[in-house]
Amino acid sequence: MKRLNYLMNGLAALAMIVLFAQCAGNTDKQTTNAPAHAGGLSEMKIAYVEIDTLLAKYNYCIDLNEAMVKKSENVRLTLNQKAAELDKQKQEFQTKYQYNAYTQERAQQEYNRIAKLEQDLQNLSNKLQSELMSENEKNSLQLRDSINSFLKEYNKTKGYSMIISNTGFDNLLYADSIYNITREILEGLNARYSSPTKK
Repeated sequence: MKRLNYLMNGLAALAMIVLFAQCAGNTDKQTTNAPAHAGGLSEMKIAYVEIDTLLAKYNYCIDLNEAMVKKSENVRLTLNQKAAELDKQKQEFQTKYQYNAYTQERAQQEYNRIAKLEQDLQNLSNKLQSELMSENEKNSLQLRDSINSFLKEYNKTKGYSMIISNTGFDNLLYADSIYNITREILEGLNARYSSPTKK
């Protein structure tokens, strides 16, 4: 098993070396073969945006998150309240059953009623959780659309060839901070957005 792991790691390392060598070779060919006026990489205007900072400080995102937290809390409280009521009814049934307060037929009816309440609670939980997930997805799409539409407008005057998103070190391993336009984008997004609570 260890031998297979060593073999796989070795193959992966070899593949990475070949890939980097090919990329370096292609870059050299592009820079030496491409005429200066062809609009190569040296003429590209690139910037990046720190997505973590944007999501933490963009007022629209903050409002969406606060609304979702409130809805999640309401769902949790509703489900907890209904679960507590159900537990109380179960305990009452158990106590009465132990003291023979029910006929066999009546005990079965009560048991079935409580089982249905339990199933209803499970169905309600599934429904509310599904609604929360659906709303969260909708909010994510709206947030992405908001940022993308702003970037299109912003870039009409800035003329970037590419604006890259950066989350920690996931996408961008290194870039000079002069290419970081997060603050500009954040200020523009917040200036354009009017919070419903501030109206």
